[in-house]
Amino acid sequence: MKTIPLINKNDAKAAKISAQFVLEVHKALTDFLRAGVTLPEIDSFVGEKLRSLKCKSAFYKYRIPGQPPFPSQSCLSINDCIVHGTHTMSQRAIEPGDLVSIDIGVTHQGWIGDAAWTWAIEETSEENMKLMEAGRESLSAGVAAMQPNRPLMDFAKAVQNVAEKEYGFHLIRGLGGHGYGKSLHTPPFISNVVPAHPSEWPDAWRTFEEGMLVAVEPMLAVGTGQIENARGSWPIFSADHSMSVHYEADILIGADGPIDLTEGLHDLPYIIGN
Repeated sequence: MKTIPLINKNDAKAAKISAQFVLEVHKALTDFLRAGVTLPEIDSFVGEKLRSLKCKSAFYKYRIPGQPPFPSQSCLSINDCIVHGTHTMSQRAIEPGDLVSIDIGVTHQGWIGDAAWTWAIEETSEENMKLMEAGRESLSAGVAAMQPNRPLMDFAKAVQNVAEKEYGFHLIRGLGGHGYGKSLHTPPFISNVVPAHPSEWPDAWRTFEEGMLVAVEPMLAVGTGQIENARGSWPIFSADHSMSVHYEADILIGADGPIDLTEGLHDLPYIIGN
């Protein structure tokens, strides 16, 4: 089983700075996003904002086995695209009622920040508003459960209780959060759902420890927890193409509980672009 890296107080200060830069980009996007803009325009805006903050994208040209280098400054996912959407997947302009999920990865002085948020453009349906509420509330519940010396599974139990039991939506199976720091992905993997069998999530009974730095990220869809992913392509869609949302926060486990390094994301509005 791989070692989970733990950070000290000086490292925590550096990690918080990177996380705050992620928050700054999301705040800027809240003002920028509107009907009529395209994915290439959004990605160009993110790149310019990162440069103004003296940061780089942690995602651009990122590689995982079996995939080409990631082509975008940010992950741009619209409606049924759950995660890993790119600026090249569509040229259509964003329309009123679209759900837009944007994942921002920052590299600043060697440290990563990584968080995602979802907005509705100009207007939204009652169902989509409930979906966004479920995503936000499940993230909050999951973070509150991330207590020192408690199993990682407590996060999944809390998230699943809100998203699926209270709201009746579906958490995406097989995807989840992760450790990070000076690398974008480190152990542990943190599932959003309780495993059906031990091999599904070997880290489930490992515990949250002081100094653990993790990005946790509930991903929900209206109709299914299964995905569609074309071979050799980055974007991941809900299998039934129902609406989806993605919320992600950077969390440091402190001696007394979780510390949200991206605190302030929950203050962002649900509907923007009016």
